[in-house]
Amino acid sequence: MFKFGDPWWLNMIWGAGALFIFGWIWEASRRNALKKFFGKKTDFLISSLSTRKRWWHLLLQCLALAGFAAALARPLLGSQLQEVKQTGVEMIIAVDVSNSMLAEDDKPSRLEHAKHEINHFLDELSGDRIGLVAFAGSAILVSPMTSDHSAIKLFVNSLSVDSVSTQGTNFKDVVDEALRAFDRGGVEALNGVKPTRVLVVASDGEDNEPGGLAEAGRAVDQGVRIFTLGFGSPKGAPIPMRDDHGALTGYKKDRAGQVVMSIPSDEGLAKLAAAGQGTFYHSSFSEGEVRNLIQDIDQLQKADFKSRMATDFEEKFQIPLLIGLILAFLDLVFGERRRADGQWRGRFEVLK
Repeated sequence: MFKFGDPWWLNMIWGAGALFIFGWIWEASRRNALKKFFGKKTDFLISSLSTRKRWWHLLLQCLALAGFAAALARPLLGSQLQEVKQTGVEMIIAVDVSNSMLAEDDKPSRLEHAKHEINHFLDELSGDRIGLVAFAGSAILVSPMTSDHSAIKLFVNSLSVDSVSTQGTNFKDVVDEALRAFDRGGVEALNGVKPTRVLVVASDGEDNEPGGLAEAGRAVDQGVRIFTLGFGSPKGAPIPMRDDHGALTGYKKDRAGQVVMSIPSDEGLAKLAAAGQGTFYHSSFSEGEVRNLIQDIDQLQKADFKSRMATDFEEKFQIPLLIGLILAFLDLVFGERRRADGQWRGRFEVLK
């Protein structure tokens, strides 16, 4: 089986072809311009230049560029099928999409910072089965558990405050929805070991509804561990209001007309994690908290999920790279002058 790891670079091959055509047209127009200006003297002025060799120069340069583009596209040759075992935990990532996550004390906003951290978190995971929940005043399952982390990242990037219609922050609904997702999407481990179920909550911690801690205790009884990741600064920030074009129109106000300050609650997230027998981290831009979270989850009991057959691909970029280098070297040593048949000694040369 043959494929390219980064096929976008193959577009440069078309670019090399277009460059050759452009060079051909430019060279022809240049010669026509010379003939128009110098007339019959043109052939004498450029008699030492070989038109054929100039075309060869252009062709070698474009072929070398195509070779380099093919190398950057990373050609892969599949050698054999291998059985790949997936080992990990079952995990639900819950992301707060309430209006308070629009506060800009984390740049560009708490929600965008959370999405960035979760994507980094997903990049570091391997065999875990992961689902995604979005929550505010209620919670919805955005993606059931899957081993396709790239698909989860697409769903994460699409999250916005419009993902959930009910505003507020309700941790009780988050835990309930996660438990239902585990029941619907859980699988039996191949080695008979039941995988640990993990709920990771990314939020600024402003829980407006009671019952979250009690529901976390019920989740622990069902084998679920809860970890929390906090966002926002201790000082808080106002919640910006923007129009359809993204322009700032003001800040959210209360009924008295005062600007609402959104203050994160690390204490609430820490209590939720403690009730769920997990850990809490307040996220900063150093991403060290994500590494610590991954280390904590790695300590949990993992299981072997259903294995799959995968093709083992070998990198073959060396071949087009070598061809490109050889063509580029030939272009350097290939001259443009005609081979001289004799030495001209001037118009008054004395013939013997």
